Amino acid sequence: MRNYFSGINFTGILIALGMVFSLSVKAEEIGSVSTVFKMLGPNHKIVIEAFDDPDISGVSCWLARAKTGGISGGLGLAEDPSDGSIACRQVGPIKLPDDLEDGEKVFNKRTSLVFKTLQVVRFYDERRHTLIYLVYSDKVIEGSPKNSISVVPIQNNF
Repeated sequence: MRNYFSGINFTGILIALGMVFSLSVKAEEIGSVSTVFKMLGPNHKIVIEAFDDPDISGVSCWLARAKTGGISGGLGLAEDPSDGSIACRQVGPIKLPDDLEDGEKVFNKRTSLVFKTLQVVRFYDERRHTLIYLVYSDKVIEGSPKNSISVVPIQNNF
């Protein structure tokens, strides 16, 4: 019997995958409320999660997002709605990095098995010395126009 996997470096692939997944920011679940009772599986709910900006210390964000319940939601097979809300605040001194990039992804969360993701991107309004965080949902074929923003005026006398 021939070994079809002999030329593949699985260790290298696993290390690369580990690096990709370790770069994503993890959100801390703060709480949730049920919105629809489901007889089988978890209820539909709104989940509140918090995360810190990975590149700018002193900024934290809180997301509220819809999570689909039921049997398919409990198994991770359901597609969550594109609804999300965000609030970001200065929680400490802020020092902007020299290589700050507009539209840089600071957080993402898979909201379906394969094709849909909730994204948070950051912009910097230099004239107003303000950080802007935008939450939206994208899909491989078609995203959603539903979005929410939060602004953080940088106050160095924190």
